[in-house]
Amino acid sequence: MKAAPSIGLLFSCLMLLFCLSPAAKAADFPKEAVTIKLEGAKMPPVVFSHPVHADKQKIDCAKCHHKDAQDPKACTTCHGKEAKGSQPAAKDAFHTRCQTCHKEMAAKGQNAPTKCTECHKK
Repeated sequence: MKAAPSIGLLFSCLMLLFCLSPAAKAADFPKEAVTIKLEGAKMPPVVFSHPVHADKQKIDCAKCHHKDAQDPKACTTCHGKEAKGSQPAAKDAFHTRCQTCHKEMAAKGQNAPTKCTECHKK
């Protein structure tokens, strides 16, 4: 019967580590703005701020980094200039993820860019 408290303590410690590991990873996001420039793009590059999205808006990393939220990499690591099988091209992936989220936020009355030139600034 003495093993039961030890197992409970071990389980609690493992759960704590499991729950804290995503939070520790989230703190590692780039603190400076990242310029997203796609080869051959007709529009100006997008300046993306992780602090605005992750800290201020409290958007979970997995919302964008849907395949590698535990160890996020640049979207262009998986999404190239052209679509590959079920993976959309980078431009389409960005537009789908970003525009959908921005339109949902705007519909809720939150301030979010929804026009092309609000993200693609000259």
